[in-house]
Amino acid sequence: MKSAITLQSNQSAASQPGRRTGLLSAGGRGLLAACALAVSAGMMTAPAHAQGAKVGFVNTERILRDSKPAKDAQAKIESEFSRRDTELQRLANNLRSEAEKFEKDGPVLSESDRVRRQRELSNLDMDLQRKRREFQEDFNRRRNEEFSAIVEKANAAIKQIAEQDNYDLIVQDAVTVNPRIDITDRIIQALDK
Repeated sequence: MKSAITLQSNQSAASQPGRRTGLLSAGGRGLLAACALAVSAGMMTAPAHAQGAKVGFVNTERILRDSKPAKDAQAKIESEFSRRDTELQRLANNLRSEAEKFEKDGPVLSESDRVRRQRELSNLDMDLQRKRREFQEDFNRRRNEEFSAIVEKANAAIKQIAEQDNYDLIVQDAVTVNPRIDITDRIIQALDK
């Protein structure tokens, strides 16, 4: 986004043929120097403000793994999908036993019976793969629904703690963190109430 000064400078330069436009034009060099001075002045004062900042860290992964609402949601989802998972295991075992039977009987089967059984095995395999894919999609969708509610509650708890304890910044998911600024346990405790 250009400032009004830059736009005026460019408009007046555009009305004069042969004159350069942009930040490196005669008028733009002054603006560039002023911007550089303002930025360097800001850099000199930034560390002084940052030293007094109160910073916290929250490990979202731990919240979604260790908090009571997350454990309850995981158990609820597993119970919802256990019947379908059992059915998939039954289909996989059936396919495996049919494939073993085909391997054993294959040498003595006629060509037409061999082709028919291969087609049946192929259909069983495609059906199993389709059902596994549907299962995984449904499971992930349901898990995302449950966990998004937990993330919303966690964010509310984070905001509440940030306001209570006057945090200037709370970071989620960082590369490295000093344990003294980790407030994940406090968020988990707030969610477990």
